Amino acid sequence: MRNENRLMPYDPYEMEQQEWKKQQVKERAKQLLTIISPIFILLLWELFSQTGILDIRFFPPPSAIISTFFELAANGQLMTHISVSLYRIAAGFLLGVIPGVIIGLLMGLYAPIRHFISPIVMAFMPIPTLALLPIIIILFGIGDFSKVVTIAGSVFFPVVINTVAGVMNIERVHLDVAKNYGASSKDFFFKIAFPGALPVMLEGIQMGQAIALLTIVAAEMMGATSGIGYLIWTSYKAFMLKEMFVGLVLISFFGFLFSLFLRGLQKKIVPWR
Repeated sequence: MRNENRLMPYDPYEMEQQEWKKQQVKERAKQLLTIISPIFILLLWELFSQTGILDIRFFPPPSAIISTFFELAANGQLMTHISVSLYRIAAGFLLGVIPGVIIGLLMGLYAPIRHFISPIVMAFMPIPTLALLPIIIILFGIGDFSKVVTIAGSVFFPVVINTVAGVMNIERVHLDVAKNYGASSKDFFFKIAFPGALPVMLEGIQMGQAIALLTIVAAEMMGATSGIGYLIWTSYKAFMLKEMFVGLVLISFFGFLFSLFLRGLQKKIVPWR
């Protein structure tokens, strides 16, 4: 009896296409879950507020918070607070990240620099930057620059630590090959240390952006006359809780947005991670 079943010819290209499509479906599912989760929380919050499970005096429903958001946006007050806070966050973030990356690369590459700076970093890192805020205000005043310095100080340490760790984790063979071929200090810095430390460095930058958002709220509660943190604090003191929740939701939204941006950037820069 002849077996008429024949095996289909193996097509590597077709198999690769199917695997790619599966990966795309998984990525879309992950993105969908990322979008659905905050919406689910808001719907649950609305339901509990409307049914009386949550006391609306302390937890106003999201619909009321959204209405308050548009009221604050209409009179221009909200955009002022948002623009001021975003400026402080961006300036402080850059002021902390850029020196943090440079010093971290130098510490990772050169042992004398690492041994000299490490005790200073270890001594100051456990001190919350907000604890130094009175000294920062004395030195730089109560203007924007003191808030920028406060954020920069908070961002600096995780970036330095992760950058050093990234450089130290570079396989020794890469450094030896570069040295044998007579690579200059510039080549070591930009072609070996920087790309080699980039994956771990980006994790530190991701951590830094979260710390920047935490710091700006606390910094604007002291010695500030504008900003999202100022809005949260003054609304709380006046028991205007809907306005307070508008500020809290804005901080949460910007944290979510910045995190998505940095993750997308990480996928573009280090796609093998």
